[in-house]
Formats: sequence, C-alpha cells, structure tokens
Amino acid sequence: MRHKRLDHRFVEHIPERLEPGILYVSMEYATSAHSCCCGCGEEVVAPFTPTDWKMTFDGETISLRPSIGNWTLKCRSHYVIHRGKVIEAGPWSDEQVEAERRRDRAAKAHFYGQTPKVEPSVQPTSVKAESGFWRRVWDWVSGRS
Repeated sequence: MRHKRLDHRFVEHIPERLEPGILYVSMEYATSAHSCCCGCGEEVVAPFTPTDWKMTFDGETISLRPSIGNWTLKCRSHYVIHRGKVIEAGPWSDEQVEAERRRDRAAKAHFYGQTPKVEPSVQPTSVKAESGFWRRVWDWVSGRS
C-alpha cells in the first residue's frame, strides 16, 4: 500500500479532485470518498448505509467497516481503514469476490424487503421472503394484508 494513513476532512460535498491520503467524509450525503490507497489514483466511494459501510469517528480518527475491496478496479486492492491507518488485507480470489457480491445482494434484498434475484438453477424450493417494514405498511394501507 502506498498510503499507510488517511487524514480525514469533513465536507458537505466530495470535491472533484481527491487529494491522495485524504478521506473525505460527507455527513450530509452519508458517504465518504478517497483516492485508492494503492496509489493508482482511482476514486473509491464508500456510502454509509445499513447494508454498506459503517463509519466511526472517535473524536480524532475515522474507521470504516467492512474492508474496502476494490474488485472492479485494475489494482484490485483490499484494505481496512482503522483509526486513520490503512491496513493492507489479503487479495481475494474471483470466487471469494463473487460470494461476497451474492451476500451483499441478499443483505440488501432482506433489509429493503425485496425478494433477492436467484439463478433458477440454484433457487431454493421453499423460500418465503420476509417482508420489510415499509412493504408490510404498504400492504396494510393498500388492503393486501
């Protein structure tokens, strides 16, 4: 990793040009962005949502969880940002990346009350999707429940 540490800046809007070594945090838009820590210069965006990244500010430093896996970038860098330090994580195989993408899609579908899209060849025979809160409210309001 080229950058072993990221300083942070709280901003309203993420700037057009990201300064290397800076983690930009927009609480207004619940997101962060930084220049990839490997030094390739690619922009890395980590949105804060219940199914994406969590940001912790301890008054001095910032941590992001889970790790940053840049699987769509040429560098395929993988690291954790913990208390402003960049900790290199091991590379992932294509199978690990695909498994994480499936887990991420399922987590989003579950959280937002949608039935996840599953390949027909691997679709379970007895899956009952649990409705999310807003889906249950909508069904109740529209008289479907």
